Amino acid sequence: MPGTITDEIEIIDAGHGGGTDVPAGGDDDGEGSSGSWQMPQRAYFTVIQLGIAGITMFFMALTSSFLVRKGLGNDWVAFNFPRVLWVNTLILVASSFTIQAARRYLREDQRAAFKRWWSITTGLGILFLGGQLIAWRQLAAQGVFLVTNPSSSFFYVLTAAHGLHLVGGILALFYVSQRNWRRSRMSLATATDVASIYWHFMDGLWVFLLALLYLGR
Repeated sequence: MPGTITDEIEIIDAGHGGGTDVPAGGDDDGEGSSGSWQMPQRAYFTVIQLGIAGITMFFMALTSSFLVRKGLGNDWVAFNFPRVLWVNTLILVASSFTIQAARRYLREDQRAAFKRWWSITTGLGILFLGGQLIAWRQLAAQGVFLVTNPSSSFFYVLTAAHGLHLVGGILALFYVSQRNWRRSRMSLATATDVASIYWHFMDGLWVFLLALLYLGR
């Protein structure tokens, strides 16, 4: 009948093509505004949690070896604990506060303050590593080296392992501050959250290792 086809086309057009619209909210399924696939932001948190779990297992294995080896014989010799380690601990604890301040300024969209406090955190991390080198030099001045006795061996191994993992955290801090996030699939907010989770973990891990080494020396 005349006009029937035209009427049906108008009805379909009014219904936007019979329900073929792509629903909004592509961030949850990894679909960006440009239509290209992107990793969901929550996936980055899963990755860092798995990484932290692996690091925890590694240090727990070293801790078990430390405790077992100490109880095996009489060759475990105590040494003077470098005092600089207490200063290092305060530096690393302070960095956890500065990174939280940076995150707060980012949430308030104060980018200049965010960059300043983020840079302070990075500087404190580097300062901590410098303090660890000083601690090793102080031990060497005492005649305490890696192979001197089992207690000194574990001290060097545990502090070196933590230092290497902290270097990874410092590189992550540099990455966050230098990256052009407008062209990244990860948002700046997600990157700062992930980096801060790892940094706080490194802080807590060091406090645990310090107690272990001091009480078990």
